[in-house]
Order: sequence, then structure tokens, then C-alpha cells
Amino acid sequence: MTLDFKEIATASMILFAVIDIVGSIPIIIDLRQKVGHIQSEKASIVALFIMIIFLFVGESILNLIGIDVNSFAIAGSFILFFLAIEMILGIRLYKDDAPSTASIVPLAFPLIAGAGTMTSLLSLRAEYEVQNIIVAIIVNTILVYIVLKLSAKIEKILGNGGLAVLRKVFGVILLAIAVKLFKTNVGF
Repeated sequence: MTLDFKEIATASMILFAVIDIVGSIPIIIDLRQKVGHIQSEKASIVALFIMIIFLFVGESILNLIGIDVNSFAIAGSFILFFLAIEMILGIRLYKDDAPSTASIVPLAFPLIAGAGTMTSLLSLRAEYEVQNIIVAIIVNTILVYIVLKLSAKIEKILGNGGLAVLRKVFGVILLAIAVKLFKTNVGF
């Protein structure tokens, strides 16, 4: 059980691209504006645990309840789709009875540890050693934590106009990711 830095680097880059925490900055800022505060530590730790647990038991759980990975990914694509619609149109679809924090839903799940991340973990598990994937998950969780912690500073740097443009642009990108995730798993 040795660490392979090439596997760690490759798995880290794949997860970084799928999690897309940099692209999620407008969503994070938007959520923070809606709920007032995001608990960066809580969101990062919950996302870390979700990813590690899913790495080990994800496919078994899905099989147990009769859901294939493709159906799971399609469900995740719908969530991403609605988040993108909120960003692009400036409307609010996600409503919580007591929105004191957005740390777990929708931040830790499905934004960070969503269907795309989970299906990627299942794919990585088929190619790489588990310990290397876990290190890649930890590396990405640290990056997620840093971005979450700095979201207020990023918001100040960009200003309202910059945020509005960024929110629309990344809303369209998120919408494209949702459509691609849907299309890939439906099999068009």
C-alpha cells in the first residue's frame, strides 16, 4: 500500500474539474447572501465524509436500493440544472423552511459532493488505488475549504457588477454541465 503521486495528481485534477469549486464561487456567494453565513469547516468536512463513504459503499448502496449509477447521475443533473436556472434568471427555486445555513444542502451535497463527483469517484475506483483517491479527495477538500473561507473577500474584489456577470456566465456553464451529465447518462 504505497502512495503513487502520479495517480494522486491525476485523480486530484479529475476531481478538481468535476467539483469545479472555482466555477462555483458565484453559487457560494449567492448562497451566503441568501442565508447570511456559510460554515466552511462544516461544509468541507461533510463533503469529505460523503465522498470517502461513497468511494467505499456508493455502488453497493445504489445497487441495494435498485438505482444504477446513470439514474443517480441524472438526478444530480436535475439539481445542477435548477441551480443554474436560479443563477441565470435571478429567481429563487431552492427554499428551505429554516435557512439558517446552506452548509450541507445544497453546498456539501450536491454542489461539492454531488452526482458528478460521486460517479467520478466510482470511475476512479476502477482505475486507481483507493489510498491515492483518498489523498486526492483530501487535497480537493482543502481547496474547497480555502475557496469557501475566502468567498467574502472574493465578493468584495469582484463587486456587485462583477458578481452579476460571473453568476450569469457560470450559470450557463453549470447548465451545460447539467445537460452533459444528463445526456451522457441517458445515452442519447
